[in-house]
Amino acid sequence: MNEVRTLANGIRQQQKRAVARGLTWIERGAPSGQELVRDLFSDAGRAHVIGITGAPGVGKSTLVNRLALALRTRERKVGILAVDPSSPFSGGAILGDRIRMQDSVMDEGVFMRSLATRGHLGGLSRATFGAVTLMDAAGYDVILIETVGAGQSEVEIMQLAHSTVVVLAPGLGDDIQAIKAGILEIGQVFVVNKADHDGADHSVRAIRGMLTLGMEHLAWFPPIVKTVADRGDGVDELVKAVESHWGYLRDSGQLDQMRRGQTAHLIELALQDWVKFALNDAQKAPDWEAMRDQVRSGIRDAGDAANAIIQRRITCH
Repeated sequence: MNEVRTLANGIRQQQKRAVARGLTWIERGAPSGQELVRDLFSDAGRAHVIGITGAPGVGKSTLVNRLALALRTRERKVGILAVDPSSPFSGGAILGDRIRMQDSVMDEGVFMRSLATRGHLGGLSRATFGAVTLMDAAGYDVILIETVGAGQSEVEIMQLAHSTVVVLAPGLGDDIQAIKAGILEIGQVFVVNKADHDGADHSVRAIRGMLTLGMEHLAWFPPIVKTVADRGDGVDELVKAVESHWGYLRDSGQLDQMRRGQTAHLIELALQDWVKFALNDAQKAPDWEAMRDQVRSGIRDAGDAANAIIQRRITCH
């Protein structure tokens, strides 16, 4: 407990070594990591969380790098959580994003961490939710979350980000993909990256047409920004777009409503953790095999066995 409090205080004092260690605790999924998040929770809630999502190959990492640098010119402290695919051998993150973000990582006002998905679906890492709380409590003004290359169902970022930026690129079929999927519905800002390629204007028109069909009645109509991230073209316009959305959320009162919805989702995740730990404890108990045999042979109902596991964990804790 004292170790958790000491580390939490170091994070509040914006010590990068403490931030890095705390993120490691959270990513490992250890009870100490959960206790750390609980300790820091009351200090969070100030940062603007921006999700960057889109299909593989659209240039998300390069865009995040440029976006972080542009935010630094506005004297914002920037945290970056880049969710990478897990290595099939070690389970750790394949650090492709870190390589493409060298410029921003070298800035003292930027902290970047890669998180492995570890099999968690939805385009995010299971640890991302706790990591956002930690970086928020550490005083980062803006937290950029780059998801794994998102497919049609990987829209979990909307449960965590205040502003979701959907990145597309011409010539990759992304406009058709967006028609099929929920990706179109989660974006507050759309970016057509690699806008120097043929078909960029067509992609803009296609996105605008799809948005008009389903969102023309909304108070916030998502802007579409053309960028060439390699050169930094259009990045200032992107910053203005996400900051405009942040202002809209605060002024309209939707920010509080959004945070309540996100908190409900975090309760669901906490319950999933609780079930995972309860099962892990049960599998270590001396009567685990006997309980399984009873269920398998029909002597005992599976629901009754599960209830016994829950009651045991409640009694022990």
